[in-house]
Amino acid sequence: MKTTSAQAQPETGPAEKPARGYAPLPGVADEMVDTDGHVRAVWRHFLSALERMDETELSGRFARADRYLRDAGVFYRAYGKETITDRAWPLSHIPVLIDEAEWEQLSRGLIQRAELLEAVVADIYGKNDLVANGLLPPALVASNNEFLRPLVGVQPAGQHFLHFVSFEIGRGPDGNWWVLSDRTQAPSGAGFALENRVATTRAFSDVYAETHAHRLAGFFGAFRNALQAGKPAEDRIAVLTPGLANETYFEHAYIARYLGFMLLEGEDLTVVGGKVMVRTVAGLKPVGVLWRRLDAAFADPLELNQNSHIGTPGMVEALRAGSVTFVNALGAGIVETRAFLSFLPNICRHLLGEDQRLPSIATWWCGQEDERAHVAAHIERMIVGPAYSTRPFFDDNEQSVLGSSLRETAKQSITEWLETDGPSLVGQEAVTLSTTPAFVDGKLVPRPMSLRVFAARTRDGWQIMPGGFARIGAGDNVSAIAMQEGGSAADVWIVSQKPVERTSLLPAEEVFIRNMPGSLPSRAADNLFWLGRYIERAEGALRILRAWHGRYAEYADPSQPLLKDVTDYLDALDIDTSEAVPTSLIRNIDSAVFSASNIRDRFSPDGWLALNDLSKTARRFHVSVEPGDDATRAMTVLLRKLAGFAGLVHENMYRFTGWRFLSIGRYLERGLHMTRLLGHMSGEDAPDGALDMLLEIGDSVMTHRRRYNVATARLTVTDLLALDPLNPRSILYQLNEIKNEVEQLPNAYANGQMSPFYREAMRLHAGLAVMTPETMTDAVYKRFEAELEKLSDILAQTYLS
Repeated sequence: MKTTSAQAQPETGPAEKPARGYAPLPGVADEMVDTDGHVRAVWRHFLSALERMDETELSGRFARADRYLRDAGVFYRAYGKETITDRAWPLSHIPVLIDEAEWEQLSRGLIQRAELLEAVVADIYGKNDLVANGLLPPALVASNNEFLRPLVGVQPAGQHFLHFVSFEIGRGPDGNWWVLSDRTQAPSGAGFALENRVATTRAFSDVYAETHAHRLAGFFGAFRNALQAGKPAEDRIAVLTPGLANETYFEHAYIARYLGFMLLEGEDLTVVGGKVMVRTVAGLKPVGVLWRRLDAAFADPLELNQNSHIGTPGMVEALRAGSVTFVNALGAGIVETRAFLSFLPNICRHLLGEDQRLPSIATWWCGQEDERAHVAAHIERMIVGPAYSTRPFFDDNEQSVLGSSLRETAKQSITEWLETDGPSLVGQEAVTLSTTPAFVDGKLVPRPMSLRVFAARTRDGWQIMPGGFARIGAGDNVSAIAMQEGGSAADVWIVSQKPVERTSLLPAEEVFIRNMPGSLPSRAADNLFWLGRYIERAEGALRILRAWHGRYAEYADPSQPLLKDVTDYLDALDIDTSEAVPTSLIRNIDSAVFSASNIRDRFSPDGWLALNDLSKTARRFHVSVEPGDDATRAMTVLLRKLAGFAGLVHENMYRFTGWRFLSIGRYLERGLHMTRLLGHMSGEDAPDGALDMLLEIGDSVMTHRRRYNVATARLTVTDLLALDPLNPRSILYQLNEIKNEVEQLPNAYANGQMSPFYREAMRLHAGLAVMTPETMTDAVYKRFEAELEKLSDILAQTYLS
């Protein structure tokens, strides 16, 4: 498909030369500069604005974009030989600009391709005419790992196999666009395209406002509306993720939050009577649409991959019953196999009655005798390939398998190699990719580029996202386009000559409909509950450690009775006072971060930022702070940061079921913390100063002075920290709040009966409310500690299992 961008907009003056020393590579197409060396019309406004910015201003703009990505928690997961690390999202700050007229022409080709892939998948799992008529080799289908035999003959509930696909495309030296690969399994990157857009507009907000670049929200809104169309209100829509360990988990959570869908894992689901149900704290609820982000074979360990630990038994049964729609259908990933590219031209003419509008990169399936000679004739050139070429050889799983192996066996007979290994491999023509500007070391330089473009099935048919994201090479090596190899990602602006509609996901007309919040999955409730517990556990440890180090700074003698007594208490909790900021404290904060990571779709960016800031500060203090006064100040800083996180949650989180589980976790852990402390430090054999330290840890020194007008005594401290219903640090206060929250939980009453958790919470609250300071002995504290732990187990049995 020939580019028209150079002629898309009328000339407004003399042709401009590239700026900042930009020099396109000879013989390589460039996105910004035409073949005559002039800036393309679509780039002129952006480049003119860029020319007015000095390096200091540009650095500040780029820093704003990077700061947004960092604060939003956007990252990618890098896989090493032995380690997996989360790295900052590598944004190439200069967007790729494409003229609207060229994009419309390209979109028509991609829409045709989406329809073609739909027809191919439908035939493979339906009539199988393509194999019967010799348009597809039987072995290419039957021996394909992505061909799922249990799905043969299963018609999708919505009559479509494909709903959301992506294409990797590149421009060759002649200006034509080529499809490098198709993504129909579980296409990733749409969420990252959104984040690239937000970050890039943070850097160039003024330029973006003046540029008629198409917005992305309308694309996502149309797709969301299509998924919701015709579905019963009680049938939920969810993004099905493999879980936190997946390299694109952040995107799964982001898309779910952006579109208002549930984010579920396989363990959240069960199949009952042929229907997919999600386990929620209110019981099983039906799910009508699953936008899956895991490979199809792992979706059902009962009928597909038996080794899968991330799927749900019975999914295929539900598909046969027509009770659930998968986006995309299980088995649709078969057309990702690169060997299909060589057969698509004939299939297009057969199924659609027309030629492909957008060609694929030349590909051969080495299982065909007549193709082996073709591959052999080209193989020497293909081993190395020109600069900025696509990787020459791939297996069906897109892993480069020949680039290195052929170098090692170059002296072997090519014919012998083709006879033994060829049938399982795909040969692919090398294509020199176009370059686009990237800002490197203070100047614009050309870097190889490929585009990932997305297509969604809407009520009006296929719609192409007006943008996508570009993968930018790190240097002269095209393999470095992949981010795992050092590449970066850039936003893509589709620029019109006239103003474009400023779309959003909000309804066009003001309509007042108050929907009930969605049901809370049990796994999400579990993570919220433990997030509350870990945060409160960390706060309790911080308050004890701050009091300990404050006295250590005064006495400089850890063997002093009070310090020794508290050290023994902390040792029993695996908290080492020899460390200024103990490792166990870091573990508790890390556990809180992990719990929050599992519910990213339910977590505000501000809350996530505050929690990560707490974690980073604690780690920094762990290696830099000294015991004593230095540690006391560090604990105060950490407590302020923790209070900031708690305040964000308290002020901003919607008061529904999720909030209640988070709150119950905090109240339960705080009650346990104070029960243990009082049991250990308020006895008659407690060392001097223990009661004063208790009041300090309980943040109740001023309240005690105002309330009792007497010196610190065991009965007054017990009354204030154990039995005062108005003190937010007392045990009774925690039980009262737990009781209040439990009353609002689903199924607190069932058939006129209290749930086991509600009954136990009421019993504990009543039992403590009738106590007096004189009756609160060490044995009573130990009993209440055990009963609070039991209360946690009953909550898990009632709502989280």
